[in-house]
Amino acid sequence: MRPRNITGDSFFAWDGEVLVVNILGKPSASRDAIGKPKGTQLKVSVTAAPQAGKATDHMLRFLAPLFGVAVSDIEVVFGRENVNKQLRIRAPKKLPAVFAPPGPPTAPAGRQ
Repeated sequence: MRPRNITGDSFFAWDGEVLVVNILGKPSASRDAIGKPKGTQLKVSVTAAPQAGKATDHMLRFLAPLFGVAVSDIEVVFGRENVNKQLRIRAPKKLPAVFAPPGPPTAPAGRQ
């Protein structure tokens, strides 16, 4: 049995080749977008209305190409009809920029 809190203090964690992501959904938004992390959740806005899980279905269709996976590779662990949800993304082939670790500061041009 997996712990529900696998992500700890982050909005995501790796479970082998599976990326576990905590989502704070915003349905009925003006556009589909991945926002900034808010505490231990990643804000994801979608244009779909929150009716019987339709916004979540829309969110999965929006996120799948951003991670380079099929919609069927994304599992909703909990929160299908709630703004608070957890997704398991099987073997993502790419990651949106918000998942990149902060890199070292770059030296100004001309100084090395």
